[in-house]
Amino acid sequence: MTAQDTLPLDQILVGDCIELINKLPEQSVDLVFADPPYNLQLQGELLRPNNSIVDAVDNDWDKFDTFQTYDQFSRDWLSAVRRVLKDDGGLWVIGSYHNIYRVGSVLQDLGFWILNDVIWRKTNPMPNFRGRRFTNAHETLLWCSKSEDSKRYTFNYDAMKAFNEDQQMRSDWHLPLCTGSERIKVDGRKAHPTQKPESLLSRVLLSTSKPGDVVLDPFFGSGTTGAVAKKLGRHFIGLEREQTYAEIAMDRIAAVKRIEDDSLLAVETKRTEPRVPFGNIVERGMLNPGEVLFDQRRRWFAKVRPDGSLVSDSAKGSIHSVGAAVQGAPACNGWTFWHVERGGNPVSIDVFRQQVRAEMRA
Repeated sequence: MTAQDTLPLDQILVGDCIELINKLPEQSVDLVFADPPYNLQLQGELLRPNNSIVDAVDNDWDKFDTFQTYDQFSRDWLSAVRRVLKDDGGLWVIGSYHNIYRVGSVLQDLGFWILNDVIWRKTNPMPNFRGRRFTNAHETLLWCSKSEDSKRYTFNYDAMKAFNEDQQMRSDWHLPLCTGSERIKVDGRKAHPTQKPESLLSRVLLSTSKPGDVVLDPFFGSGTTGAVAKKLGRHFIGLEREQTYAEIAMDRIAAVKRIEDDSLLAVETKRTEPRVPFGNIVERGMLNPGEVLFDQRRRWFAKVRPDGSLVSDSAKGSIHSVGAAVQGAPACNGWTFWHVERGGNPVSIDVFRQQVRAEMRA
């Protein structure tokens, strides 16, 4: 029996998150997404210019007597999380200026290694009604590996690049607040004051988890993590101290439909694709000895040799080394750099590699 066989998968457990985490097996979860209390330190009612009251976070679960009390709380839940997180697992913590620097200091003291701080820039932030400060238009997410030595954490680089129209995904995410039909309400009021948008959790899970992974959320709230996990074919474990929130989350998740086609959920990376030598392209006749290759702007040229190497006016060698040499660059991806003419149009030689890979997978 594996650790996963004993886990309360796709369930919401009600109670103190630290006590509940301590009941889970060691090194049993793949990813943790934590949206802890922000300790906002709100004093009095917050009014709009028309004197209507802002529905802000004033719940008891967000109140701590001192910063030291909050720091100890952070240390306790992060220590518990560290025990159940796999060595190659990942941790996400979201917060505002009220708490994220204190949480970040604690998690570093415990040995977590910050990989990125991601800025969630809100497209529709709440204005600063008192006019005494800048509008708080962002929140910060810390993405961490379990330790500095953790090198096999999940990061779906190629999927995120494809998501971002073949541009590297940046660490500033421009996403809206949870509003409209997505915002869960009970009797006309917000069911939970800090409900996160599904778009935010989708990006977190798509980028740093795989189908079938176990995602732990120790501050489950209205269940956004569980809803997105179910849709994307991940397992979740939700921990929530408030029974009311847990019931809202259970009803919400029950209505979510999982993507049924597993092939749509598969995470493929270039590193896992079969290797295709350039010489294989030549021996298959996809490119012929003597054919001229060129870069996309036709500044540099090289000829294909029978052994799968290239020769230019100044260099000879592999598609990568010749590509680097003609540019005077330290390195080059020859597959994407070199093109050949087909039907009067430039075609990347990577097209031929993909054709061979498709045959290998068939």
